[in-house]
Amino acid sequence: MTTVFVSHPQDKLEHYFGPKAVAALQTIAEVRFNPEARELDVAELIAAARGSDVLIAYRQTPGPDRLFRELPQLAAFLRCAVDISTVDVAAASAHGVLVTHASAGFVAAVSEWIIAMMIDLGRGISQYAESYHYGPPPLPFMGRELRGSTLGVIGHGQISKALCKLAAAFDMRVLVTTPEPIEERESLRQVPLATLLAQSHYVVCLAPANARTHNMIDAAAFAAMRPGTFFVNASRGELVDEAALLAALESGHLGGCALDVGRAPDQMPAPELGRHPRVIATPHIGGLTLPATEHQAMETVSQVTALLHGEIPPGAVNAPHATRLRQWPRFQVRPSKTTSEVPIRRQT
Repeated sequence: MTTVFVSHPQDKLEHYFGPKAVAALQTIAEVRFNPEARELDVAELIAAARGSDVLIAYRQTPGPDRLFRELPQLAAFLRCAVDISTVDVAAASAHGVLVTHASAGFVAAVSEWIIAMMIDLGRGISQYAESYHYGPPPLPFMGRELRGSTLGVIGHGQISKALCKLAAAFDMRVLVTTPEPIEERESLRQVPLATLLAQSHYVVCLAPANARTHNMIDAAAFAAMRPGTFFVNASRGELVDEAALLAALESGHLGGCALDVGRAPDQMPAPELGRHPRVIATPHIGGLTLPATEHQAMETVSQVTALLHGEIPPGAVNAPHATRLRQWPRFQVRPSKTTSEVPIRRQT
């Protein structure tokens, strides 16, 4: 029987994989789990996963050359997340290991989180609640409605598109900056970044993390925002110069900030930023809803099922190099109709 190792730490298994996916996986394979309530280091992971045919990886589990080299039976590394930046895909390909990722099941969840943060920033809801909990009754201040405000969205992927629809429902004017042309409509315009920063009341960062976007929101970008702008980052911590963000908050130039990501471990917001009185920080939970996590976990189960039927599953990124699958007696490499492939390159 096929053996599958699930690398999720024990304290993350229920929330980030779930009993439904565990039960479904156990009907088709022998399943082993990370025994610790923490991420295993590479040596521990190799020891724990030895003899496994498939590894279902938690979002932070690394996939270095050593892992693929020292687990000769491992034929597939299935990321239970969209991001595969910690996986050395070129090394996996060199050793014949298939790498896959899940599709985005968290689009609605993250979009709703952003709307909630914009309302909170504009109306001071969490500030008022904290004052009532820990101090004297707060003094009211004038809030900002979403209606009639301008939202600037940096990036236009799936989450951005969903957010733009929600913003339109709130009668917001929406500006988007992205390299690819988009279809404009009455409430949505594509503009250069400089225009977006100068005109937006709310700036939301949803650009992908790559060399071009590293530290794209820096001191110059914050200075270009209108005084009192609210800034939201729901993408990746490395897109924002955190020292520049802190300076913009300290100076009072920013009206406030909401962060679900940062440069702390596991993409968490940095504690020194999270403690700032003008910051609302959450521990990378924008996509932590039952439908979102079940989507990705059940997708990895479907990927295992496809492999057991001799098919390359959707989400595969290096199918032509997955030579270890040929060790499986009944496996014939025939991509399914929805298989997606991307160029193989070393991840940094």
